[in-house]
Amino acid sequence: MAASSAPSVSSASGGGGPNRVALLVVTCLGQFMVLLDNTIVGAALPDMQHRLHTRLTGLQWIVDAYVLLVAMLLLTGGVFADRFGRKRVYLSGVAVFTVASVLCSVSASVGWLVAGRVAQGIGAAALSPASLALLVAAHPGARERVRAIGLWAGLSGIGLAVGPVVGGVLTEAFGWPAIFLVNVPIGVVLLLAGRRVLDESRNPAAPALDIPGTVLSVLGVGTLTYALIEGGARGWASPVILGCFAAALALLAAFVAVEGRRSAPMLPPRLFRRRLFTVSNTAMVVVGFALMGSSFFFSQFFVHVQGSSIMRAGLQTLPMTLAMVVVSPYAGRLAARYGFRGVVTVGLALAGLGLLALGSVHADTGYANVWWRLATVGVGFALTMSPLTGAAIQAVSPEEGGLASGISSTTRQFGAVLGVAVLGAVVRTRQSDGASFEAGLDSAFVAAGIVTLVCAAFTGLLLARSAPEAAPGAGPTRRAATDAPSETAESV
Repeated sequence: MAASSAPSVSSASGGGGPNRVALLVVTCLGQFMVLLDNTIVGAALPDMQHRLHTRLTGLQWIVDAYVLLVAMLLLTGGVFADRFGRKRVYLSGVAVFTVASVLCSVSASVGWLVAGRVAQGIGAAALSPASLALLVAAHPGARERVRAIGLWAGLSGIGLAVGPVVGGVLTEAFGWPAIFLVNVPIGVVLLLAGRRVLDESRNPAAPALDIPGTVLSVLGVGTLTYALIEGGARGWASPVILGCFAAALALLAAFVAVEGRRSAPMLPPRLFRRRLFTVSNTAMVVVGFALMGSSFFFSQFFVHVQGSSIMRAGLQTLPMTLAMVVVSPYAGRLAARYGFRGVVTVGLALAGLGLLALGSVHADTGYANVWWRLATVGVGFALTMSPLTGAAIQAVSPEEGGLASGISSTTRQFGAVLGVAVLGAVVRTRQSDGASFEAGLDSAFVAAGIVTLVCAAFTGLLLARSAPEAAPGAGPTRRAATDAPSETAESV
């Protein structure tokens, strides 16, 4: 998420220690709610499929509708908060997210649930960058800022670990609507407490909003997502799907052209002329693709293939998220000591091998032979995300560090949208050829593993420190890898 490094103007004093503790709690709890929603939904997908009488395509839309809006609005949300007030945008995002959660919980059809998920994505794209910006503005000193960001990342990141368990318990006891209602009391507490403990702040040097770029990116990626998700059902050669692919290509080409002409684009093309920046963000797309695309199927595998209960399936997916939460805080330190290339390449290789191993798991495979594969995937991806963000920050000037971090989060979310759509298409295509759901899942895991291993080779060859002239002000002592917020806590 982008946290502007430009000076901020605050409408109130920063307050003392108690105020900062209260601010940390409020900002962490907001991000916790977003991350909890990210993993809690995966646990409830089998119940949604049963109660809403939907197929795999419907489940893909339930997940991707949310991720798509977060991916395309995250950078705009950060700029919006800087320009119009971080407290105002944060509380507005919390309100939208809370109301959208209620809409999701009362949805009687997939269409209404998808609409609620779209609204949740808009709320998350506002509150998530604003929460980090509020924290940074309240901690002007570099050392205390890094410590506060570390606490924000670690505490809010707990939502990733508890999501599958909480989702399984709530769904088993009350049905899938309960996973959205759990956001309501959290949202109400945040709105009441946030009005009292948060100080308003702005960035007077914030860039103008890039409305054309935002609209074109949402339409382009949304159209591409539609073609990928619906292609398996309508037929890849159908006029509608071919027309959507053509429209997506035209919209994304227009996006690139518009961004190249704007003085303050949301995604500056000039940054991608730097090899370190381009390679790190390309790898981040693959991380989002493989991580989110494979996670989408974990609960479905345990419930539909191995016959687990929904609550048990939530517990069974825990090794991956726990591994990510435990390992992520150390990834930046390892990168600072051994370099981005080695840590990222090893992480991607581990994740790819873990996914390939999942591709050989079947209905009669004992859990003792499954959990370590999930843990390997979690450890691998945990080793990649924070160093990749650090590499992107290393490639730019210090003043652009917040923008680089935000773009890194956006590219990962973009990859997540594609992962759910493409790997879902793999499963549907295999089923249309007569294969079982289990065989389709095996193919999806293998495909994700191969893509991840290819990316490991890619980073091993190309991920190296930028030349000094490509990143003015970025000397060899810059601690981008350790100063960047943990990507575990940014996985909205």
